Amino acid sequence: MDKLLGLLADGQFHSGEELGEHLGVSRAAVWKKLKAVEELGLALDSVRGKGYRLGSGIELLDSEKIQACVDADVRTKTDIHTCFTTESTNDLVRSQRPFPAGVTRFCLAEHQSRGRGRRGRVWNSPFGSTVSLSALWQNGEGTASLEGLSLAVGLAVVKALETLGARELKLKWPNDVLWQGKKLCGVLLEVHGDPTGECEVVIGIGINVRLSDEQLEAIGQPAVDLFRVCGKHVSRNTVAGQLINTLTHLLDGFGQGGFRLFREQWCEYDAFRGKEVTLMASTRSVTGRCMGVDNQGGLLLETASGIHVFNGGEVSLRQS
Repeated sequence: MDKLLGLLADGQFHSGEELGEHLGVSRAAVWKKLKAVEELGLALDSVRGKGYRLGSGIELLDSEKIQACVDADVRTKTDIHTCFTTESTNDLVRSQRPFPAGVTRFCLAEHQSRGRGRRGRVWNSPFGSTVSLSALWQNGEGTASLEGLSLAVGLAVVKALETLGARELKLKWPNDVLWQGKKLCGVLLEVHGDPTGECEVVIGIGINVRLSDEQLEAIGQPAVDLFRVCGKHVSRNTVAGQLINTLTHLLDGFGQGGFRLFREQWCEYDAFRGKEVTLMASTRSVTGRCMGVDNQGGLLLETASGIHVFNGGEVSLRQS
C-alpha cells in the first residue's frame, strides 16, 4: 500500500498497467489495492483511458525529509520512526527498541485506528491529513517533577507552528492549541514509572494539517486545520521537523527548571486569561475569572471566595 500511495502521491493519472508493473502485481490485484485506498478515506479519481489519481495528491511522511528539517544539534538527541498505520502512536513509541539515555524517540504514523484523546475520547486522524506524533522522554526525577509538562508541550507546538507562518494561536488550559476559538491541536501525556525516581513520559501530539469540511465536522467540536490558519499548503514533513526541534529544546529546559521557566510565555498565549470560565469535573463545576496559571501549571480561578488553584486531569474548561 505504501508503494502504491507513493506512486499516486503526485496527483497525476497512472494507468492500471503502469501501477501493476511498478508493484509487480496483476491488474486485478491493483484494483483491490485501489479499493483499499478508498477505504482509507482518500478521494480517488478514475477516468477511462487515463487511469487513476488522487485528486489533490498527498504528501507522505518521510523520515529523511523530516530529518532534513531537524536542527543539527537536535539530530544527535533524537530517534525518528515513521510508519504507515498503527493503532496508536503512543503505544507504538513504547514498543520500539531500547535507546541510549539522553535520546528522545519520536514515532509518527499516516493513520491511527485507535488514536486516544483526553478523558477517554477518540482522536480522529484521517489518513495523510494530520501530524500524529508521539515522543518517549525519559526522566529521572519522578512523576512529581512533571507538573505543567502538558502546558509546556502546548507552548512548544505553538512555537513550531509560528515558524511556519501560523498567527493568532492561543492555548487552552491544560493542553489544546486554538485558532479563533477552534481546535487545531491536542496533547495527551501518559506517564509510566516511579513517582520519585526513574519514569518515562509518552507525549502524544495531534495536529490538523489539511482536512476536508466533512472531516472537520466529524470531529464533533469546532476545529480547524493548518491550511486554513496559514492560508496556504504547509508540508507535513516540515511540520514534524519543526515540532521535533521545539519539543526537544523544551524538554531540555523543562528537565532543568520545570514549568516555571515557561509560565510567563504560556500566559501570553492563554485563551481565557481575564475571562469568565466554567471548570467542569465529573461531580461538580466551578465558575470564576481565569487568572492564568501558577508555577506548577495549575489553573488560577478567582471566585467569590477568593483565588483557587485547580490541577489538570479529568477536567475541562470552557468560556462562560
